[in-house]
Amino acid sequence: MEECTTQIETPENGIELVGGKPYMRNGKGDLVAVDNIKPQHQLEDEMVRKIIGFAQPLSDQVKRFRGHTFTDLGELDALLEQQYGVTKGGRKGNRTYQTFDGLKKVQVHMADFIDFGPELHIAKSLIDECLIEWAADSRPEIQSIVTRAFNTDKEGQINKSEIFMLLRLEIQDERWQRAMDALRDAMRVTGSKAYVRFYERKSTEAAWVPITIDLAKAA
Repeated sequence: MEECTTQIETPENGIELVGGKPYMRNGKGDLVAVDNIKPQHQLEDEMVRKIIGFAQPLSDQVKRFRGHTFTDLGELDALLEQQYGVTKGGRKGNRTYQTFDGLKKVQVHMADFIDFGPELHIAKSLIDECLIEWAADSRPEIQSIVTRAFNTDKEGQINKSEIFMLLRLEIQDERWQRAMDALRDAMRVTGSKAYVRFYERKSTEAAWVPITIDLAKAA
């Protein structure tokens, strides 16, 4: 007769009853009798489930808060546009909202996602030509930036912040200038995302203090 598997009333603890005995599933999905699981592994399992039990509803709450925040700001923007015929914020959509006393503010920042097209390979070839010719003049700092920018140890990966550092270098070599033009032509804005930040201060003379919601920065 096939043994019946039933889930107990609190499945969050990962325990299933088989023939009235408690089992837990391992990483392969196999049932393992609780009596055969080391106590430290049971304790770790219990701790992780407890933390996730708090983390998941908190994550859901943050998502709802973000949604409500952008809805509220959007409604205010629509009201201002209807009343004054203008849209709050600059060309990119960045905008700031403050309380009347100037002690609290909400900022919306629009960040673009940038990718690079095939012109990037042309730029890299021109840069390499320059570096080979300049080898005798010893420019290790530029070589270091180029290495980090194109991350040559990982094919196809580049460091965008280092790419922008290359564009800021004042080098008059004609090939270098063509390489920088190729880099600019290679840039593609593939999308954008809105970030909202919150600040407060004790007085108008005090510095703004961020209200941290990011768990990694909350310590």
